[in-house]
Amino acid sequence: MNAERQTRYHPFWLSAGGLVAAAGACWMAVEVLRTGAGPFLFSDLAVASLGWGTPLLILQNAGAALQLAASNRGAASGLGAPGPWLWAGVAVFVAGWAMVAAGIRREPADDTPPSEAVGAPLHPRLARYRDFYWSTLFAYGGGLLAAELVLVVLHTALVVGVRPGASLDPARGLQLAPPWAFAVAALAASVVAFAAGFLGASRAGRLAAPEATLAILYFGTPLPALLTAISSSPQLELGLGYRLREVIYLAGLLGRPELGYWLVFGTLVLVMNLGITSGFVATGSGRVDLRAGFELFVARRHAAVFRPGLLFSALGVLVLGIIPPILILGMVRAAEAAVERTRIRLMGQADPLKATRALFRQRAREPSPTDTMTALSVGGVGVGVMSLIIVLSVMSGFEADLQEKILGTNAHAVVQKYDTEFPEWKDVMKTISAVPGIKGMTPFIYNEVMLTSEGNIAGTIIKGVDPATVGTVSDLTRNVTPPEAVDFLSHPEKILSVVEPPPGVREEEEEDGAGKEDPMIRIGGGGPSRGVPPLPGIIIGRELAQQLKVMVGDRVNVVSPLGGELGPQGPMPKSRPFRVAGVFYSGMYEYDSKFVYILLDEAQRFFNVKGVTGIELKVENVDDARRISREVLSRLRGYPYRTRDWGEMNKNLFSALRLEKLVMGIILSVIVIIAAGLIVATVIMLVLEKRKEISVLKALGVPDGGIVKIFLAEGLQIGVAGGLLGLVSGLAWCKL
Repeated sequence: MNAERQTRYHPFWLSAGGLVAAAGACWMAVEVLRTGAGPFLFSDLAVASLGWGTPLLILQNAGAALQLAASNRGAASGLGAPGPWLWAGVAVFVAGWAMVAAGIRREPADDTPPSEAVGAPLHPRLARYRDFYWSTLFAYGGGLLAAELVLVVLHTALVVGVRPGASLDPARGLQLAPPWAFAVAALAASVVAFAAGFLGASRAGRLAAPEATLAILYFGTPLPALLTAISSSPQLELGLGYRLREVIYLAGLLGRPELGYWLVFGTLVLVMNLGITSGFVATGSGRVDLRAGFELFVARRHAAVFRPGLLFSALGVLVLGIIPPILILGMVRAAEAAVERTRIRLMGQADPLKATRALFRQRAREPSPTDTMTALSVGGVGVGVMSLIIVLSVMSGFEADLQEKILGTNAHAVVQKYDTEFPEWKDVMKTISAVPGIKGMTPFIYNEVMLTSEGNIAGTIIKGVDPATVGTVSDLTRNVTPPEAVDFLSHPEKILSVVEPPPGVREEEEEDGAGKEDPMIRIGGGGPSRGVPPLPGIIIGRELAQQLKVMVGDRVNVVSPLGGELGPQGPMPKSRPFRVAGVFYSGMYEYDSKFVYILLDEAQRFFNVKGVTGIELKVENVDDARRISREVLSRLRGYPYRTRDWGEMNKNLFSALRLEKLVMGIILSVIVIIAAGLIVATVIMLVLEKRKEISVLKALGVPDGGIVKIFLAEGLQIGVAGGLLGLVSGLAWCKL
């Protein structure tokens, strides 16, 4: 290449050609979608966008796909091969790139005679310069790929469990819940990515942006692209999905697995960039120099971020709100300046020289533009961190409260059979009890019925429960009124003690004011006649009780559309009266308006079943429910049994909450990005302001890496100060 010739770019032709090429690409895309060849060309276009594959082969596949799509659609709707509009779009696309090429011209060679320095040695920095470092490319790319593989393999191993031999005892191995396993794997992958960036930048002695770009495209993107393709391709999911099921499950908790893949990929790229920056700073002087005491001293004295006045002012602005404190502070500062100017003017009437000195001192105390930018940068970082903490805390609290209410009514995991009959449930419970991590279990019968009272009807979900064990799994015993209502299911005759207390007890309760606090208990009404067998008890939700207009002690009828005798027109509905033994309140409208509970034996007799629907489990660690349910299934030898954890049963709800929280976090991160831009602008202003000081430092022998360390340390101080202020103010707002 002739070093004397330079390249000139014409902005008009470049921008116009880019617009024309983009219009042609959109034109072609519309025509391709119209012909139905989009699904056939997706894989080839994805490969071509990364520079992989042979262009001629891609063009050949594109032509074949267009012809195939045209023939398929032509057979169904009479459409023929791609018409002239597609080729018109191709022509526009090519014309756009021709305009781009016309905007790139080479300057003519310089005709000036050579200088006197011909043949002299180059400057050492230019002499050592290299265009490309293959070792740096492989360090970046190999490290990023290794970080992704470490994340996938380590997470899978920790979730499945690393155990010696065929042992089923978790105490003899290492096994973690999916969130903790992901945290450990992500930390290990981040260390690998940071080390790769540090080593690559140390080898090149610069940031090496071309090598990093190629490494990210050709080494980093294949794995997340493969995982994304697995989510949308049944063939890949059948062939590779079972090997990556733990990673796919974890990403599926967001509702959109591909979003999780690319977010993790972006995080690893950011960590690698942090390692690249650290490696460049550490080796900027030509050798590895991790010392930073002198640079930190200069940065601390220069930036002066940790001034009590600045920190307390910024904290007050963040805690008390942004606009009111700034207005008050501005008014106070303006009033102080006006008073000081008046004092100096009066002083000048007596002694002009003293007034001049006082005026100079006042101007020296006024903040410089750099100080103002530093304060704005600290406040910007604080606002971003505070907003993230407040919003994510509120949403996390809402998710935790919703999870607590759901798990208070439902189980952490459920064991069921594919068959309709489950008579061996007692033996299954004995087998399950040996699994470590299970806190409680209870059998249940689950069915849909109608509940009727005097003139009211509602569709409900009825559960037959065991009063002796239901309290070990759900919060029914703590949420029901009266508290002993669960025991009334086994002893329905005791309902009369609440509805119709003995005369002496009733008189004492009326004198003390007791018995009138709970509006859901009907005192003195609804009791059956003496000598009549008591009706079986039923516990209903508060919203359902209000809908049916019943209270404790009232009679309701449970109607099942199936299970009755066979009549002329098919199965006849089956009905049975129950007496309300209690009313529960879970805080979830869907549960309080739909769920009712009866005794397990009564449910077996009413639905004419010999076994149960399933067994509900409660585990010690909610986040470990999936692993424990999988271990329960292995103890039961798989089919015909199946297990489901709470995350699987409520996947759509919690996936929507997590996705919403993630999106809100990403949106609010824009504030942090803007604050980072303020930090960069502040550091640039510091560099421009201190050019003379930089020259003095370089004359004293401070290398370029040391100068870079000084200003990076100043930016780091701004970020740390803003982050700490945002953390304190965010926690204060959450407390309020």
